[in-house]
Amino acid sequence: MENPQNVELQNTNEDAKYDLNSILCSQNRDFLVRNDGNQVQVDSLRGKIVGLYFSASWCGPCQRFTPKLVEVYNELLQLSEFEIVFLSADEDNEAFDAYFSKMPWVAVPFSDAETRERLDETFKVNGIPHLVLLDENGKILTDEGVVVIREYGAEGYPFSPERIQKLKEQEEEAKRNQSLKSLLVSQSRDYVITSDGKKVSIAELEGKTVGLYFALVTYNGCIAFTPKLVEVYKSLREKGENFEIVMIPLDEDEPSFTKEFEKMPWCSLPVKDRCCEKLIQHFELSSLPTLVVIGPDGKTLHSNVAEAIEEHGTKAYPFTPEKFKELEELEKAKREAQTLESILVSKDCDFVIGKDGIKVPVSDLVGKNILLYFSAHWCPPCRAFLPKLTQSYHEIKENGNSLEVIFISSDRDQSSFDEFFSKMPWLAIPFGDPRKGSLSKLFKVRGIPTVVAIGPSGKTVSTEARDLIMCHGAKAYPFTNERIKEIEAEYEKMAEGWPKKSSVESHDHELVLTKRQFFNCDGCGEEGRVWSYYCEECDFDLHPKCALEDDSKETKGEAKESEGEEKASAEGWICDGDKCCKE
Repeated sequence: MENPQNVELQNTNEDAKYDLNSILCSQNRDFLVRNDGNQVQVDSLRGKIVGLYFSASWCGPCQRFTPKLVEVYNELLQLSEFEIVFLSADEDNEAFDAYFSKMPWVAVPFSDAETRERLDETFKVNGIPHLVLLDENGKILTDEGVVVIREYGAEGYPFSPERIQKLKEQEEEAKRNQSLKSLLVSQSRDYVITSDGKKVSIAELEGKTVGLYFALVTYNGCIAFTPKLVEVYKSLREKGENFEIVMIPLDEDEPSFTKEFEKMPWCSLPVKDRCCEKLIQHFELSSLPTLVVIGPDGKTLHSNVAEAIEEHGTKAYPFTPEKFKELEELEKAKREAQTLESILVSKDCDFVIGKDGIKVPVSDLVGKNILLYFSAHWCPPCRAFLPKLTQSYHEIKENGNSLEVIFISSDRDQSSFDEFFSKMPWLAIPFGDPRKGSLSKLFKVRGIPTVVAIGPSGKTVSTEARDLIMCHGAKAYPFTNERIKEIEAEYEKMAEGWPKKSSVESHDHELVLTKRQFFNCDGCGEEGRVWSYYCEECDFDLHPKCALEDDSKETKGEAKESEGEEKASAEGWICDGDKCCKE
């Protein structure tokens, strides 16, 4: 057998061709293995399309992708012209065996680390999961096989550039000629299902306004939104509106979905239906919950009306551009008429509280700058932010400015509220006060801590006051756009005369003067703000002082001598959620 180590492999590019025996065999091995221990001769792969699958059991993105690849592999199994070879990055044989047991294809034996490492280098594998697809002649079809499989599945076979281009053209044509059928019908299904298992023909939904509800029944955002959507759906149906909802389930656990689906009055695609993945890509889903609205003509009216339904309920129907323009005019008029009393007074609730429960009339706060502080004791970011807000509050007050902060609690009980409020030098809305819900809705509070700045006129100045305080501290007062522009101008002036780029002894790459809200200096280890000499590739920061001092030393020839040995690169991987990459 020819020793693969003596075979000069070509670089991975679109013209490279690889002999499977040369790259998959070793000096003492001419076979691959299945998870039952059977051996498969590498020669039997000749003439097939082969996927080289670099993966590992410890890698979260790999664990999520492997089931999809198994599904595609099984669909193509009958063709007998496609094979996958698993190349493990696992750390021990036990982990390899457990992971490989879920795979229906072949693998390079875990014991042959030399071949696996050589293939890593040959195909420049810097992150996993990674899938290289080779054609019948060993030529690279694509080294972006993971993306191809995710986007096109078995339909992408034989994974040639021509096939992928044809699918892209079909996608573009489908978008141009979009209809409810083109969105929801598959080769094996022309119906949706009800919670009691009945099939409803998609043809029956044509001509209606249809909401495609992308949801994960166990996700808190969807759990909170679904009851509101049920209320709106039932109300519109009772009014005789020609409106329907089709759920696009993103759940993996069918029993959990079925249990929750029983409470919903609309139709759904089946769990794990391949159309779900197609629709995620078609509408470029980026958040949950999402309710895409399809008009009676089958065209997309709106990419997500979930927020509009939360705020306006049935008033947002029929979700047309004209309706949203009308709602925006109403919102604009409401904002212009806003006063402190209009947002803080509700029936008999016309006060806030100070220490010892002392009631402070809202009317006493009119004409002041107000910060509405949405927070909770159980929230770690809230606890971390409180000292910064307290410091800024005292500094602003010491400067003679008229400012008050009102704590709006999301605590779970009175004792937690009392404990957290005891650390605050300002006012609060009483625990359990219904105004908390109306204020959260008014200012679209999606997370805490959130700080909303209200000006002396009672109008909203900023809903991003938390970020302004974190970045600028007391200097951000009174939180207006004009004040922030002044601060930005000060920062620009601060950097006048500084070089735009800097080369330092402590880092291999050139550093670029960059605005960075917060960072930890990789030179002195201290926190930095506003300006950094930054390397984006390495996520490396230096305070301007550190960078310019280093640069100055280097220029003067005062750089320290090397200790004689280069620091070795750390072994390991970093996972960003979609891919695990080598450090």
